[in-house]
Amino acid sequence: MSYSELNVTDRATIQIYLSQGLSLRAIARYLDRSPSTISREVRRNSDSGDGYRAERAQASRLKRRLYYRPKRKLFIDNMNLPKLEDDYVCRETIYTAIYALPVGQLRKELIHCLRQGKSTRKPRRGETDRRGQIPDMVSIHLRPPEVDKREMPGIGKAI
Repeated sequence: MSYSELNVTDRATIQIYLSQGLSLRAIARYLDRSPSTISREVRRNSDSGDGYRAERAQASRLKRRLYYRPKRKLFIDNMNLPKLEDDYVCRETIYTAIYALPVGQLRKELIHCLRQGKSTRKPRRGETDRRGQIPDMVSIHLRPPEVDKREMPGIGKAI
């Protein structure tokens, strides 16, 4: 099974089947979900007085989603920069804002202030990483047979 969140229809189905007295496992089979998913949903969103209500569960989900989503540090509408004593903005956030948002002369001025001063960024992920490689490296399997005898130190240098 691949994971997907419960939607409003799934929550309404859970509410209807719970009111009809079906078990959590039967509801899970009908929705083609794990019984633990249904159990967690009902436990998280049930009220002692009303029981499980789909609309309340959906509103709770939206509220949780907004609460746990990271807050934006740079806003598109007015390009607010945070005060240094209040927030920390990593360099990637700044670069993203500079390359994505402004246009025209403002963009040119901002890019000129960057360390490299380049108008575009090239991702490293598509290229072969050459760091840590020894140039003209010879495989250990290509050693001369004298090395295996170990008769004299220093014999068997790389070919």
